[in-house]
Amino acid sequence: METRTLSIDWSLNHPSIQRETFFGRFSFSSYDAVLIDPHEIPHRWTHEVGISADGVRRVDSTRDRGLSKTLTAWMGKRRTESEDLLKRAGGILICRLRSRGEPLEISSGDGPVEHLDRYSWLPSVSLVDRHHQLVFPSNGRFVPRRGRDVIVEDSDSPISEYIDQFREFFVYDAVYQDLLSTPIERFAKILARNKVGDVLALEIPFDEGRLILLPPTEGVSPSYEASVLREAIDRMIDRPAFAATPDWLPSYPLPGEDALNDELARLQERHAALTEKIAELDANRQDVTKFKRMLYTRGRFAYLPAVADGFRALGFDVETDDGMLMLRAEEGDALVVAAAAEGAKVELPAYRQLLSAIDQAVTDGDGRLKGILVVSGSRELDPKRRGTQFSEGVLRGCTDQGYCILSSFHLFKLVQETLESKRKNLASLRRRLIECDGEWRGAEAK
Repeated sequence: METRTLSIDWSLNHPSIQRETFFGRFSFSSYDAVLIDPHEIPHRWTHEVGISADGVRRVDSTRDRGLSKTLTAWMGKRRTESEDLLKRAGGILICRLRSRGEPLEISSGDGPVEHLDRYSWLPSVSLVDRHHQLVFPSNGRFVPRRGRDVIVEDSDSPISEYIDQFREFFVYDAVYQDLLSTPIERFAKILARNKVGDVLALEIPFDEGRLILLPPTEGVSPSYEASVLREAIDRMIDRPAFAATPDWLPSYPLPGEDALNDELARLQERHAALTEKIAELDANRQDVTKFKRMLYTRGRFAYLPAVADGFRALGFDVETDDGMLMLRAEEGDALVVAAAAEGAKVELPAYRQLLSAIDQAVTDGDGRLKGILVVSGSRELDPKRRGTQFSEGVLRGCTDQGYCILSSFHLFKLVQETLESKRKNLASLRRRLIECDGEWRGAEAK
């Protein structure tokens, strides 16, 4: 039997997915799986209710011509349908994770004030073990944060394949937190985090049903996303829901279980040791290969540090200041501008930046420093196939001012030769760089 799937305000084009709005006719509980993007829900009151002087959208239920009662009834209706879908039918509810949005405050004379927001329709669940309790959604915080740094967690959930496939297209609007700092992983599957550990995607059990929160995507074909989600849903229908292992379960071992646990523990120890060794070797490899970044990167966070590392390997003391490098050595001091072009050649703005910086150094009383311009053009090509990487104007200016201009490939070759020869006395090489006027020619300065 085909899985009946409903999409609510989520643009998913698939022949087996029916589409509806949140305030539409079809009941959530009449489907096996419901996918909902709650982004549009607050528009029902933000378009109708103005902002009060204190910045709150507020209505009086006795004067709003039935607006608040209608909205409250709809939220209650969808909450009941969602609860029936999850708890009674064991279905799947997939919801895009967003902030709670702009709330609506409803007053009713002397009665308590009620608040509606983007998630007022969510059903409640309380999951308890001996030491902790997860109360969703009342203890949940949907904190507004935006980013693309999505890290997929290891999980056996079928929805993890969807997350892994679209990880480059996620742009999260919010992160999920628990008010009481409950360890969420005790009760739910965490599917993705950002680089600081905030939860971006999780799967919460509702008895046999599952509620899944996912970050929104951008730049994805609605039909392709729909097909991947459908495949994940079909696999989830046949799998048992997540359940936390109780503390007392190890008291009931089965034959062969202890031997398998011991073998697994030994393998995990070896895995931990291998992981640590791999991390150590990877760090060493990155330290050895860091100079290669000057051949293909650009910008102050990738290209500039690589150029700085290159000059350090030649024996210069290097300081970074306002996007430029200050080189210091007994053979002389120099200011370096590192410029990587989008196209084939570095143009005059890089030369002018170097000229201005050296003039400023004279004004500041630092004397006239040597100027060095490191250029990188045609970065998509093999360095050996690149042509001249600076314009004629840049060459004339550097030659007239006595600046040295060299490509990042020339600098890389100097570093490579230095490391291969293991030379300790690099004074002559530094002197040639300081004395170079115009284009660097390798063994001799022009």
